[in-house]
Amino acid sequence: MAGKFELYTDKAGEFRFRLKAGNGEIILASEGYKQKASAENGIASVQKNAPEDARYERKETKSGKHMFNLKATNGQVIGTSESYESTSGRDNGIESVKKNAPDARIEDLT
Repeated sequence: MAGKFELYTDKAGEFRFRLKAGNGEIILASEGYKQKASAENGIASVQKNAPEDARYERKETKSGKHMFNLKATNGQVIGTSESYESTSGRDNGIESVKKNAPDARIEDLT
């Protein structure tokens, strides 16, 4: 199964999306948006920027784990990963976003 975006509302009533890999694991999550259209624009931005390696900001958390942010051309963060135990886990997560995001379908759960 290919990857998919899930568009949903959180407990605060904000619109969010998450990118899931074919195995159902969440590989990227968004911030909260006030408007559904803004979240949909976020998904489009992820699809456009995901293939470009330079758009990934690789980081280490305070607890020593590894994560990444996907940034738009303007430098704004459009998606954040989970924390990984190793740099190789994080790098595999990036490769999964690159592979899944461009053609992922959108499942609207709102």
